[in-house]
Amino acid sequence: MQYRSLGKTGLDVSVIGIGTWQFGGEWGKDFPQPEVDQMFDSARDLNYNLIDTAECYGDHTSERLVGQAIARDRHRWIVATKFGHKFHGHLSRTDERSAADVALQLEDSLRALQTDYIDLYQYHSVRDNEFDDAEVRDVLLRARQAGKIRHIGNSIASSDNVHQTAGAHEAHVETIQLVYNRLDRIAEKRVLPLCAQQGLGVLARVPLASGFLSGKYQPGAVFAASDVRFKRPRVDVDARLQEVQQIAQAELPPGTPMAQWALAWCLQNPAVTCVIPGCKSVQQVIDNARAGD
Repeated sequence: MQYRSLGKTGLDVSVIGIGTWQFGGEWGKDFPQPEVDQMFDSARDLNYNLIDTAECYGDHTSERLVGQAIARDRHRWIVATKFGHKFHGHLSRTDERSAADVALQLEDSLRALQTDYIDLYQYHSVRDNEFDDAEVRDVLLRARQAGKIRHIGNSIASSDNVHQTAGAHEAHVETIQLVYNRLDRIAEKRVLPLCAQQGLGVLARVPLASGFLSGKYQPGAVFAASDVRFKRPRVDVDARLQEVQQIAQAELPPGTPMAQWALAWCLQNPAVTCVIPGCKSVQQVIDNARAGD
Protein backbone atom coordinates (compact mmCIF):
# COMPACT_ATOMS: atom_id res chain seq x y z
CA MET A 1 0.00 0.00 0.00
CA GLN A 2 1.18 3.48 -0.81
CA TYR A 3 0.35 6.64 1.13
CA ARG A 4 -0.12 10.31 0.33
CA SER A 5 -0.37 13.41 2.49
CA LEU A 6 -3.98 14.49 2.92
CA GLY A 7 -3.61 18.14 2.04
CA LYS A 8 -2.35 20.16 4.99
CA THR A 9 -3.90 17.95 7.67
CA GLY A 10 -0.63 16.23 8.50
CA LEU A 11 -2.32 12.86 7.96
CA ASP A 12 -0.81 10.25 5.66
CA VAL A 13 -3.59 8.17 4.14
CA SER A 14 -3.60 4.98 2.10
CA VAL A 15 -4.16 5.80 -1.57
CA ILE A 16 -6.92 3.20 -1.52
CA GLY A 17 -9.52 3.75 1.17
CA ILE A 18 -12.67 1.90 2.15
CA GLY A 19 -16.01 3.41 1.13
CA THR A 20 -18.89 2.10 3.24
CA TRP A 21 -22.23 3.23 1.79
CA GLN A 22 -22.87 -0.43 0.95
CA PHE A 23 -22.92 -1.32 4.65
CA GLY A 24 -26.13 0.73 5.02
CA GLY A 25 -28.05 -1.86 2.98
CA GLU A 26 -28.86 0.16 -0.14
CA TRP A 27 -26.66 -1.73 -2.60
CA GLY A 28 -28.61 -4.97 -2.79
CA LYS A 29 -27.10 -6.65 0.25
CA ASP A 30 -27.20 -6.53 4.04
CA PHE A 31 -23.95 -7.04 5.96
CA PRO A 32 -23.73 -8.92 9.27
CA GLN A 33 -20.99 -7.81 11.65
CA PRO A 34 -18.82 -10.95 11.20
CA GLU A 35 -18.64 -10.35 7.45
CA VAL A 36 -17.62 -6.72 7.96
CA ASP A 37 -15.03 -7.83 10.51
CA GLN A 38 -13.50 -10.20 7.96
CA MET A 39 -13.24 -7.40 5.41
CA PHE A 40 -11.47 -5.17 7.90
CA ASP A 41 -9.13 -7.97 8.91
CA SER A 42 -8.09 -8.17 5.27
CA ALA A 43 -7.76 -4.38 5.09
CA ARG A 44 -5.43 -4.47 8.11
CA ASP A 45 -3.24 -7.07 6.44
CA LEU A 46 -3.05 -4.89 3.31
CA ASN A 47 -2.29 -1.70 5.28
CA TYR A 48 -5.39 0.31 4.47
CA ASN A 49 -5.91 3.10 6.97
CA LEU A 50 -8.66 5.39 5.61
CA ILE A 51 -12.37 4.68 6.11
CA ASP A 52 -15.14 6.89 4.73
CA THR A 53 -18.66 6.54 6.13
CA ALA A 54 -21.67 8.74 6.87
CA GLU A 55 -24.54 9.37 9.23
CA CYS A 56 -27.14 8.28 6.66
CA TYR A 57 -25.69 5.01 5.40
CA GLY A 58 -28.59 3.44 7.20
CA ASP A 59 -29.51 5.14 10.47
CA HIS A 60 -25.83 5.24 11.53
CA THR A 61 -25.80 1.55 10.50
CA SER A 62 -22.55 1.75 8.57
CA GLU A 63 -20.91 3.71 11.38
CA ARG A 64 -21.90 1.05 13.92
CA LEU A 65 -20.52 -1.76 11.77
CA VAL A 66 -17.29 0.15 11.21
CA GLY A 67 -16.99 1.14 14.86
CA GLN A 68 -17.26 -2.44 16.04
CA ALA A 69 -14.83 -3.68 13.36
CA ILE A 70 -12.09 -1.25 14.40
CA ALA A 71 -12.74 -1.01 18.15
CA ARG A 72 -9.69 -3.07 19.06
CA ASP A 73 -7.24 -0.84 17.15
CA ARG A 74 -9.07 2.44 16.63
CA HIS A 75 -5.77 4.37 16.79
CA ARG A 76 -4.45 2.93 13.49
CA TRP A 77 -7.43 4.11 11.42
CA ILE A 78 -8.27 7.48 9.92
CA VAL A 79 -12.04 7.68 10.16
CA ALA A 80 -13.95 10.11 7.97
CA THR A 81 -17.69 10.54 8.41
CA LYS A 82 -20.30 13.14 7.46
CA PHE A 83 -23.24 15.19 8.70
CA GLY A 84 -26.31 16.76 7.16
CA HIS A 85 -28.89 14.03 6.52
CA LYS A 86 -31.36 11.96 8.51
CA PHE A 87 -32.05 8.42 7.26
CA HIS A 88 -35.71 7.33 7.31
CA GLY A 89 -35.70 4.24 5.09
CA HIS A 90 -34.37 2.76 1.87
CA LEU A 91 -33.16 5.73 -0.23
CA SER A 92 -35.26 8.04 1.97
CA ARG A 93 -33.52 10.94 3.72
CA THR A 94 -34.27 14.44 4.90
CA ASP A 95 -31.84 17.34 5.24
CA GLU A 96 -31.01 18.26 8.84
CA ARG A 97 -28.29 20.89 8.81
CA SER A 98 -28.90 23.49 11.50
CA ALA A 99 -26.26 24.04 14.16
CA ALA A 100 -28.37 22.04 16.63
CA ASP A 101 -28.75 19.21 14.10
CA VAL A 102 -25.00 19.05 13.53
CA ALA A 103 -24.20 18.99 17.25
CA LEU A 104 -26.66 16.12 17.76
CA GLN A 105 -25.45 14.17 14.72
CA LEU A 106 -21.87 14.45 15.89
CA GLU A 107 -22.70 12.87 19.24
CA ASP A 108 -24.69 10.13 17.51
CA SER A 109 -21.78 9.40 15.16
CA LEU A 110 -19.26 9.27 18.00
CA ARG A 111 -21.51 6.82 19.82
CA ALA A 112 -22.05 4.64 16.74
CA LEU A 113 -18.35 4.59 15.91
CA GLN A 114 -17.45 3.75 19.54
CA THR A 115 -14.87 6.52 19.61
CA ASP A 116 -14.29 9.83 21.33
CA TYR A 117 -12.95 11.56 18.21
CA ILE A 118 -13.47 11.64 14.45
CA ASP A 119 -10.44 12.27 12.27
CA LEU A 120 -12.30 13.99 9.43
CA TYR A 121 -15.83 15.37 9.84
CA GLN A 122 -17.36 16.35 6.51
CA TYR A 123 -20.25 18.46 5.29
CA HIS A 124 -22.48 16.05 3.34
CA SER A 125 -23.79 17.43 0.04
CA VAL A 126 -25.01 20.69 1.53
CA ARG A 127 -26.30 23.73 -0.37
CA ASP A 128 -24.14 26.84 -0.64
CA ASN A 129 -26.15 28.82 1.91
CA GLU A 130 -25.89 25.91 4.35
CA PHE A 131 -22.14 25.73 3.82
CA ASP A 132 -21.95 29.47 4.59
CA ASP A 133 -23.93 29.12 7.85
CA ALA A 134 -21.83 30.81 10.55
CA GLU A 135 -23.56 28.95 13.39
CA VAL A 136 -22.71 25.57 11.87
CA ARG A 137 -19.11 26.66 11.41
CA ASP A 138 -19.00 27.68 15.07
CA VAL A 139 -20.29 24.25 16.16
CA LEU A 140 -17.58 22.55 14.10
CA LEU A 141 -14.81 24.79 15.43
CA ARG A 142 -15.90 24.24 19.03
CA ALA A 143 -16.01 20.49 18.44
CA ARG A 144 -12.51 20.65 17.00
CA GLN A 145 -11.26 22.66 19.97
CA ALA A 146 -12.81 20.05 22.29
CA GLY A 147 -10.98 17.26 20.46
CA LYS A 148 -14.15 15.59 19.18
CA ILE A 149 -13.06 16.14 15.58
CA ARG A 150 -9.53 16.57 14.31
CA HIS A 151 -10.17 18.04 10.86
CA ILE A 152 -13.08 19.47 8.87
CA GLY A 153 -13.86 18.36 5.32
CA ASN A 154 -16.53 18.85 2.70
CA SER A 155 -18.14 16.17 0.56
CA ILE A 156 -19.57 18.32 -2.23
CA ALA A 157 -22.72 17.29 -4.10
CA SER A 158 -21.62 18.69 -7.44
CA SER A 159 -18.07 18.10 -8.60
CA ASP A 160 -18.20 21.54 -10.18
CA ASN A 161 -19.05 23.42 -6.97
CA VAL A 162 -16.58 26.29 -7.17
CA HIS A 163 -18.25 28.30 -4.41
CA GLN A 164 -17.66 25.74 -1.69
CA THR A 165 -14.23 24.72 -2.96
CA ALA A 166 -12.98 28.31 -3.19
CA GLY A 167 -14.45 29.03 0.25
CA ALA A 168 -12.72 26.11 1.93
CA HIS A 169 -10.09 28.14 3.80
CA GLU A 170 -12.63 30.57 5.25
CA ALA A 171 -14.69 27.61 6.49
CA HIS A 172 -11.61 25.87 7.97
CA VAL A 173 -12.16 23.01 5.50
CA GLU A 174 -9.01 21.03 4.70
CA THR A 175 -10.34 18.35 2.35
CA ILE A 176 -12.78 18.03 -0.53
CA GLN A 177 -14.60 14.82 -1.38
CA LEU A 178 -16.04 14.62 -4.90
CA VAL A 179 -17.15 12.25 -7.64
CA TYR A 180 -14.30 11.46 -10.00
CA ASN A 181 -13.86 8.54 -12.35
CA ARG A 182 -13.16 7.72 -15.99
CA LEU A 183 -16.84 8.21 -16.86
CA ASP A 184 -17.27 11.45 -14.89
CA ARG A 185 -14.44 13.93 -15.34
CA ILE A 186 -16.24 17.21 -14.64
CA ALA A 187 -14.04 17.84 -11.57
CA GLU A 188 -11.02 18.27 -13.85
CA LYS A 189 -12.39 21.52 -15.27
CA ARG A 190 -12.41 23.75 -12.22
CA VAL A 191 -12.60 22.02 -8.84
CA LEU A 192 -9.51 19.81 -8.92
CA PRO A 193 -7.29 22.72 -10.05
CA LEU A 194 -8.75 24.81 -7.20
CA CYS A 195 -7.99 22.02 -4.73
CA ALA A 196 -4.40 21.84 -5.94
CA GLN A 197 -3.99 25.63 -5.68
CA GLN A 198 -5.24 25.65 -2.08
CA GLY A 199 -3.42 22.53 -0.94
CA LEU A 200 -6.64 20.68 -0.17
CA GLY A 201 -6.68 16.92 0.26
CA VAL A 202 -8.99 15.20 -2.23
CA LEU A 203 -11.02 12.04 -1.63
CA ALA A 204 -12.35 10.67 -4.92
CA ARG A 205 -15.65 8.90 -4.35
CA VAL A 206 -17.47 6.62 -6.81
CA PRO A 207 -14.14 5.84 -8.54
CA LEU A 208 -15.69 2.75 -10.14
CA ALA A 209 -18.73 4.75 -11.35
CA SER A 210 -21.14 2.85 -9.08
CA GLY A 211 -19.65 -0.44 -10.26
CA PHE A 212 -20.00 0.26 -13.98
CA LEU A 213 -16.19 0.37 -14.22
CA SER A 214 -15.78 -2.87 -12.30
CA GLY A 215 -15.80 -4.95 -15.48
CA LYS A 216 -18.58 -7.13 -14.06
CA TYR A 217 -21.51 -5.80 -16.09
CA GLN A 218 -22.49 -5.83 -19.76
CA PRO A 219 -25.18 -3.73 -21.52
CA GLY A 220 -28.54 -5.14 -20.52
CA ALA A 221 -27.47 -5.84 -16.92
CA VAL A 222 -30.37 -5.77 -14.46
CA PHE A 223 -29.98 -4.72 -10.82
CA ALA A 224 -32.12 -5.84 -7.87
CA ALA A 225 -34.89 -3.54 -6.68
CA SER A 226 -32.99 -3.07 -3.39
CA ASP A 227 -29.94 -1.78 -5.31
CA VAL A 228 -29.56 2.00 -5.66
CA ARG A 229 -28.70 1.47 -9.34
CA PHE A 230 -32.16 -0.05 -9.97
CA LYS A 231 -33.63 3.47 -10.08
CA ARG A 232 -31.35 4.64 -12.88
CA PRO A 233 -33.09 5.04 -16.27
CA ARG A 234 -32.52 1.97 -18.45
CA VAL A 235 -31.16 4.11 -21.27
CA ASP A 236 -28.57 5.66 -18.91
CA VAL A 237 -27.42 2.28 -17.60
CA ASP A 238 -26.96 0.83 -21.08
CA ALA A 239 -25.23 3.97 -22.40
CA ARG A 240 -22.73 3.86 -19.54
CA LEU A 241 -22.02 0.18 -20.01
CA GLN A 242 -21.54 0.66 -23.74
CA GLU A 243 -19.03 3.43 -23.00
CA VAL A 244 -17.24 1.10 -20.59
CA GLN A 245 -16.94 -1.48 -23.36
CA GLN A 246 -15.36 1.13 -25.62
CA ILE A 247 -12.92 2.18 -22.88
CA ALA A 248 -11.96 -1.44 -22.27
CA GLN A 249 -11.16 -1.92 -25.94
CA ALA A 250 -9.26 1.35 -26.39
CA GLU A 251 -7.53 2.03 -23.06
CA LEU A 252 -7.34 -1.05 -20.85
CA PRO A 253 -3.88 -2.70 -20.93
CA PRO A 254 -4.04 -6.40 -21.79
CA GLY A 255 -4.38 -8.61 -18.73
CA THR A 256 -5.24 -5.75 -16.37
CA PRO A 257 -8.50 -6.07 -14.39
CA MET A 258 -10.74 -3.14 -15.24
CA ALA A 259 -11.55 -2.25 -11.62
CA GLN A 260 -7.89 -1.98 -10.67
CA TRP A 261 -7.17 0.06 -13.79
CA ALA A 262 -10.08 2.41 -13.05
CA LEU A 263 -8.84 3.09 -9.50
CA ALA A 264 -5.28 3.64 -10.69
CA TRP A 265 -6.59 5.96 -13.42
CA CYS A 266 -8.02 8.27 -10.75
CA LEU A 267 -4.78 8.23 -8.77
CA GLN A 268 -2.76 9.40 -11.78
CA ASN A 269 -4.27 12.85 -11.28
CA PRO A 270 -1.81 14.61 -8.93
CA ALA A 271 -4.64 16.51 -7.22
CA VAL A 272 -6.22 13.26 -5.98
CA THR A 273 -5.03 12.02 -2.60
CA CYS A 274 -6.94 8.75 -2.43
CA VAL A 275 -9.88 6.86 -3.87
CA ILE A 276 -12.64 5.40 -1.69
CA PRO A 277 -14.30 2.51 -3.53
CA GLY A 278 -16.99 0.51 -1.82
CA CYS A 279 -16.37 -3.19 -1.35
CA LYS A 280 -18.79 -6.05 -0.80
CA SER A 281 -16.38 -8.89 -0.07
CA VAL A 282 -12.93 -9.73 1.21
CA GLN A 283 -11.85 -10.44 -2.36
CA GLN A 284 -12.81 -6.92 -3.43
CA VAL A 285 -10.77 -5.48 -0.55
CA ILE A 286 -7.77 -7.46 -1.86
CA ASP A 287 -8.37 -6.57 -5.50
CA ASN A 288 -8.79 -2.86 -4.76
CA ALA A 289 -5.51 -2.74 -2.86
CA ARG A 290 -3.65 -3.99 -5.93
CA ALA A 291 -4.59 -0.80 -7.75
CA GLY A 292 -2.10 1.01 -5.52
CA ASP A 293 0.70 -0.70 -7.42
